[in-house]
Amino acid sequence: MAGLLTLDEALARVLGRVTALPSEPVAVEHAAGRVLARDALAATDLPPFASSAMDGFAVRSADTPGTLAVTMASAAAGRPATASVGAGEAIAIATGGVVPARADAVVPVEAVVQSGNSIEIPTPVEPGANIRPQAGDVGAGKTVVRGGARLGPAQLGALAAAGLESVECSPRPQAAVLATGTELRRAGEPLGPGEIYEANSLILTAQLEAAGAAVERLDSVGDDEESHRTAIGRGLGADLLVTSGGVSVGTQDLVRSVGAALGVEEVFWGVAVQPGKPVFFGLRGATLVFGLPGNPVSSLVSFELFVRPAVLALQGAASPGPVFLVGRLAADVVRGASRTRLVRARLRCSADAVMLEPLDGQQSHMIARAAEADALVLIEPGEGVVAAGAAARYLPLA
Repeated sequence: MAGLLTLDEALARVLGRVTALPSEPVAVEHAAGRVLARDALAATDLPPFASSAMDGFAVRSADTPGTLAVTMASAAAGRPATASVGAGEAIAIATGGVVPARADAVVPVEAVVQSGNSIEIPTPVEPGANIRPQAGDVGAGKTVVRGGARLGPAQLGALAAAGLESVECSPRPQAAVLATGTELRRAGEPLGPGEIYEANSLILTAQLEAAGAAVERLDSVGDDEESHRTAIGRGLGADLLVTSGGVSVGTQDLVRSVGAALGVEEVFWGVAVQPGKPVFFGLRGATLVFGLPGNPVSSLVSFELFVRPAVLALQGAASPGPVFLVGRLAADVVRGASRTRLVRARLRCSADAVMLEPLDGQQSHMIARAAEADALVLIEPGEGVVAAGAAARYLPLA
């Protein structure tokens, strides 16, 4: 594994080989979590008419201050007034109501003194006061949500409000997950000598689904070539195959050799990160193949660094990541001499910064300790320590 790639070099090689999947029309109501393939354009002005931002009275600003007659007409959401506002008149209007013709301002109820069928407005009202102008949010034919955005609640609301029934999205990538190792057993089965419960495929399935993929979780396989060949061959039918275990240098590490026999072209093997050094990436045709280390924390971290960005890039995400934020260390952290460390930490908000509190137990097999983490802190290689209080980049963990 001589000549390890840096984190940035490895990520560039992954993203440089990902091509976004062809788009498909998706109903807006079913598009949560999907990535928009191209800019979505408004079908109508938003708002589609000038509307009141307050419960109050629609008036002509030129008539203020003064005493105005309240007409019999009224305007409410979905029920526009049938009359216009004449000189010296006011029309009662509810929030969201269409501003009547010739009115150019709305005076809130609490800003007037009402007596019978008249109101007194004690101070001048500026033109446009408390009015939401037509197309003030976005105009018909203009971009509502930009292509490459992942659609969350706010984006879906904007699309629906702008009158869009469907949008073009990349499909969910089809992913296969395979855990390898003779020692693996399913939860609930009795453990024999040297055996452990298999957790990595569940971790990876959850991560893949959160990134937008549709996942087939294959049965784990033992350390023999035939079972590897059958399972890997099945997984190669997906858009991406993610394996865990079997990518180091032992005689039982078969993923790379079996993959090569099945036509997987190796792009890289080995990255100067801790945990996750023996991560593998390759291609067979358009299928992306990731071989992640078997230690559960190594698998989890490698996914966040390399696989999640690839899954998002397959969906056409404009910024597939990983997106590191900046916080401050709450304790000293020892550097790795030659590898970038990804240190599990808890986030703690202070008055002026996000504090990063490293967890005890940073070994790559300690998944129970890692379950307490909500961030991975990036520590560049070097000598000595990064002192408490120093700025540090971190990757949030969902």
